[in-house]
Amino acid sequence: MKKAILTAVVALTIGFYSSRALAQTPAAPAAAPAPTGTVLAALSADPDYNAIALLIRAAGLGETLKGAGPYTIFAPNNIALSNISSDKLDALIKDPATLAAVLKVHIVTGLYDKTALKTGLAAGAVTVTTLDGQKLTIAINANKRVEVTDAAGDKAQISKFDISGTNGVAIGLDAVLAK
Repeated sequence: MKKAILTAVVALTIGFYSSRALAQTPAAPAAAPAPTGTVLAALSADPDYNAIALLIRAAGLGETLKGAGPYTIFAPNNIALSNISSDKLDALIKDPATLAAVLKVHIVTGLYDKTALKTGLAAGAVTVTTLDGQKLTIAINANKRVEVTDAAGDKAQISKFDISGTNGVAIGLDAVLAK
């Protein structure tokens, strides 16, 4: 008898909560929280992009990116960075000037978030100038993906938009430019 009562109570409880859950109107998606740190801090906090943040600091560019900006960092994800040979990566880390030169190809003064890029791409390609004066071209490729091409012809596809900081935004890439 106790088992039957317990089963009935469990069934009624499940029925009550499931009917309440089905009757509720789904909540609107929450807005992204306002950024609280710099774009470099936002990269550091993102588990898919924290390696590029470490390299930026190792190259001595952290102080530059503390400025008011706005900055856009075209940031290779951790997987893209892992594709660099360990010998080459070690050599770059030991030579901060060369590392900085490679990383400056990925950093632009100005805010080029998803909205700005979408607007620019509607009119064709978007061309931006990096910290070291090179040109990056952002366009839709044959596979209908947004692709970034550097002056040397190295290409990377955008894999994530709008990693936001108080002084700019990072755009995730699936490859490293300026190889």
